[in-house]
Amino acid sequence: MKISESDGAVSFMVRVQPRASRDEIAGEWQDGMKIRLTAPPVDDRANEALRQLLAGRLKVSLAAVRIASGEHSRTKRVEIRGVSTGEIQALLD
Repeated sequence: MKISESDGAVSFMVRVQPRASRDEIAGEWQDGMKIRLTAPPVDDRANEALRQLLAGRLKVSLAAVRIASGEHSRTKRVEIRGVSTGEIQALLD
């Protein structure tokens, strides 16, 4: 998985599967992370669910998690402040 770090933020690619049976990190997908969400991809609900899931797992504030690109796509670039690349990699274990 490719993780880049700059200006105190870590960024990586995420592939989202909305309307899944449960919210979970489902492992690696190509150069990123695959995440399943119960939320539907309407009215930004899946994006908010993604931010909440990552903030909760990494124990950071919701404001620290930002969708940098791909808001209307299943493939997104997520940027998180206040975490290390090791903490992101640990989510896959």
